[in-house]
Amino acid sequence: MGSLSASFPLCVGIDSYVPRPLWRRSEALRAWSSIGCERTSIGPPDRRSRLVAEASRVSQGLIDTSVIIDLDQIDAWQLPGELAISALTMAELAAGPHATGDTAERARRQDRLQRAEATFDPLPFDADSARAYGRIYAAIVETGRKARGPRAVDMLIAATALATNLPLYTRNVDDFRGIEHLLTIVGV
Repeated sequence: MGSLSASFPLCVGIDSYVPRPLWRRSEALRAWSSIGCERTSIGPPDRRSRLVAEASRVSQGLIDTSVIIDLDQIDAWQLPGELAISALTMAELAAGPHATGDTAERARRQDRLQRAEATFDPLPFDADSARAYGRIYAAIVETGRKARGPRAVDMLIAATALATNLPLYTRNVDDFRGIEHLLTIVGV
């Protein structure tokens, strides 16, 4: 199964521990609307992603920050059956409340962060992700685009997807142009 394996985080209840190996799409979306304490973590699928710009339905996928932001507005059937997020998405969500001066927007962003923390156990950006980032960086430079700057975190999230052999689900497909030959990018 590769270097990552499914983990089983524990949710402390009043009188029991409940292991939860995977988040099914329906469970994650239900938890998104009514926060529970169970969290998710998944490992990579058994096979390598193929070259696909707009993929058909798959069982597992990594959703980027844009999907988390709009999660309550996305048709559940556009998402994979099992959802994962990157630790980098969690970092972007943690920065969100600090990036606005509007009190109401700060509260919305804080709520989104807390929901994500309660719902997901993020995939780490590890040594495999770092190596995958080198491949993504080279592919972006080859297209003539800048690999650094405002979209650098997006490329790091894509590297996490590549390293774990997961398709990447995003609301911003154009941000990932030039790397479709490396991993599956799915627009939602």
